[in-house]
Amino acid sequence: MILVGGPDCPPCVRWKREYLEAWVASPEFRQVIWEEVEAARFRDAYQERYWPGDLAPILKQIPRKSGAPRFLIVQAGRLVSNHLGVSKWANTLDDLRNLLG
Repeated sequence: MILVGGPDCPPCVRWKREYLEAWVASPEFRQVIWEEVEAARFRDAYQERYWPGDLAPILKQIPRKSGAPRFLIVQAGRLVSNHLGVSKWANTLDDLRNLLG
């Protein structure tokens, strides 16, 4: 799973304040590899330099490279879930639970 955002993104800060602690404590968190792609300015978060190594091919799969927070689920190198905005966090968790079975 990948969170895309930045410290200058008010919705990203809000998501971290409201959801991050519960997410890290969840059983699902222990079943995934969690990555955060953050740039000093969230508008820059979709630049290749912030997506090193294994993350670079994922960036190419994102159809619209803007907006944050963005929640991505990747399975076997393929983007399988892509939700944008704090209000879509529940959708991301639903997708994850379906994938974990």
